[in-house]
Amino acid sequence: MSEEDPGVEEWKRQTSAFDRVESVASGLSRPRSASYIASEAHVAENTARGHLERLVRMHVLVRETSEGTAVYAPDPLHTRMQAIRDLFEEHDHEGLLDLKAALQAEIRDWREEYGVDSPEALRTHGADADSPEETRAIARTANDWELASYRLGLVEEAIERYPEYGGNSRAVA
Repeated sequence: MSEEDPGVEEWKRQTSAFDRVESVASGLSRPRSASYIASEAHVAENTARGHLERLVRMHVLVRETSEGTAVYAPDPLHTRMQAIRDLFEEHDHEGLLDLKAALQAEIRDWREEYGVDSPEALRTHGADADSPEETRAIARTANDWELASYRLGLVEEAIERYPEYGGNSRAVA
């Protein structure tokens, strides 16, 4: 039996099995099985299954079936609402407006620089690049543009909901 990494041992000492399962599952970029999550969270598979089902009932995760196996992924609605809550905690109304303006400026600059109106159009443009470096740079910019567009949508929703929820948060100035 091999010894575990000291960081893993410390994580296990300071964090409950439920919190480790939730941490691993919430950070997934694609659906994964209970056995994968159990391994990453350093818990028994049956322990992971119980915690995963609880997280599904709490609407933190969604359960799907892939090739006959249950797989788990972050619930997109929960993830979106948590991101908006984080925006409320990090920004007051003026800060949200500033963030919106910064994201809009970044997207406008990409539109002007590349002469396209979307990340998808930029990827098409990247297919015609003359060098691997240019192709990679365009692909990175397209990914950054998608992320900025997603964040812009979150910020706009936070601004819209600010009168309802923003004043109740612990926003920092």
